[in-house]
Amino acid sequence: NRKIGPRTLVWAEKELVDKSAYEFSEAEAMLKTAEDLAGPYVWGQYDLLVLPPSFPYGGMENPCLTFVTPTLLVSIAMIKVIAHEISHSWTGNLVTNKTWEHFWLNEGHTVYLERRIGGRLFGEQFRHFQALGGWRELQNTINTLGDKNPVTNLVINLDEVDPDVAYSSVPYEKGFALLFYLEQLLGGPDVFIGFLKAYVQKFAYKSIITEDWKKFLYSYFKDKVVDILDKVDWNSWFHAPGMPPVKPTYDMTLSNACIALSQRWIQAKESDLGSFSSADLKEMSSHQLIEFLALLLLEAPLPLSHVQRMQEVYNFNAINNSEIRFRWLRLCIRSKWEEAIPLALKMATDQGRMKFTRPLFRDLYNFDKSRDLAVKTFLEHRASMHPVTSMLVGKDLKQDQ
Repeated sequence: NRKIGPRTLVWAEKELVDKSAYEFSEAEAMLKTAEDLAGPYVWGQYDLLVLPPSFPYGGMENPCLTFVTPTLLVSIAMIKVIAHEISHSWTGNLVTNKTWEHFWLNEGHTVYLERRIGGRLFGEQFRHFQALGGWRELQNTINTLGDKNPVTNLVINLDEVDPDVAYSSVPYEKGFALLFYLEQLLGGPDVFIGFLKAYVQKFAYKSIITEDWKKFLYSYFKDKVVDILDKVDWNSWFHAPGMPPVKPTYDMTLSNACIALSQRWIQAKESDLGSFSSADLKEMSSHQLIEFLALLLLEAPLPLSHVQRMQEVYNFNAINNSEIRFRWLRLCIRSKWEEAIPLALKMATDQGRMKFTRPLFRDLYNFDKSRDLAVKTFLEHRASMHPVTSMLVGKDLKQDQ
C-alpha cells in the first residue's frame, strides 16, 4: 500500500501500487469537497483497493474501503468513478435504499453528488457537460433495452426478477435527471444542495423507500408544493418505462464542439472525407472525445469508409484510454470493420468490467462475421470471468437461458 492522504491508503498488487498512488492522489481533495456539500465524513478511514482486471464494476462503495477496477489507471473517467464512490459514503452507505426496487435512491443521488464534486473541481460548464453525457448514456441504454421495457422504470417491480439481470444505467441516469430537473425547478444548485444535506441528516443510518424521499422533499420545500411540486408528473418519472417525461436544461458550451464534429461525419459523403484531419481534435479534451464517439453511437452505423478514414486521421487505435477505446471499437464493429474484430475481442477479455465487456460482446455477436468467434472466445474465457459477468454475457450471447 501507499499513503496518499491523511485518511487514505491505496492498496494494489505491487506492480500497480505506485501508478495507483499517483492516479488517485486527488482523493483527499474530493473527500473535502464532498464533506462541504453533504456533511461530515463519518467513516473515519477512506482507503482504495485496486482489484484484478476481472472485477465487474467500475467501483464498489464498501464503507472505509472502495474497490476499484484497474481500467481506471488508463482512463480520465478515474475522477468520475472516485467522486462517485466517495459520494456513496453519504448516499448509499449512510442513507440506503430499503429494497432493490428503490435502487435509484442510492445511485441517482450519488451521481448528483459526484457531478456536484466535478462542478466544484472543474467548473459548472463541466458539470452540465457530464450531465448531458449522462442523458446520452440513458438514451443508449433505453435504445438497447427497449422503451417499453419495465426495467427502464425508475422504480421497478422485481417480483421474480434477479436484480443483477435488471441492472443498467437507468437508476443512475434517470435518477440523476429527476434530481437535476428538480434542482432547476426549485431554485438552482445552492438551494438544492441544502435539501440534499438535510435529506442525509434526516435519514442517516436508515433504509428508506421512494415514498419516504418524496414526503421529505414535500416537507422541505413546503412553500413550493402547489406551484411547483404538484405539477411534476411523478407517475411518469417513477412508473413509466423509457426516457423521462421532461428533459432538463443543459449548458451546451462544452458539448457544441462534439455535436458539430459528429454531425460533420454523419453528413459527410465519400467526396468529403478528405476534409477531415488530425487538427479536428486539437482543441478537444479527452472528455469531449468520449462524447463525440458517444454521439456517433446513438446514430445509424457510419459507412465503413468513414471509420477507416477516422482511423487514418485520428489514429484512435493507438489510444489506451479505456473509455475512448471502448466506444471507438464499438463504432468499428457496428460499421462492420473486420480488422477491428481481434481488437474488440481483446478488450472484451483483457478486462471484465461489464460496462465494457457486455456491449463489446453484444456488438460482436450482432456482426455475422464475428458471431461464432465471439461465442468461442467467451466460452474459452468464461472460467476466468467473475460469476456475474459470466452469467450476463452468457445470456447476451444466447448461451444460457
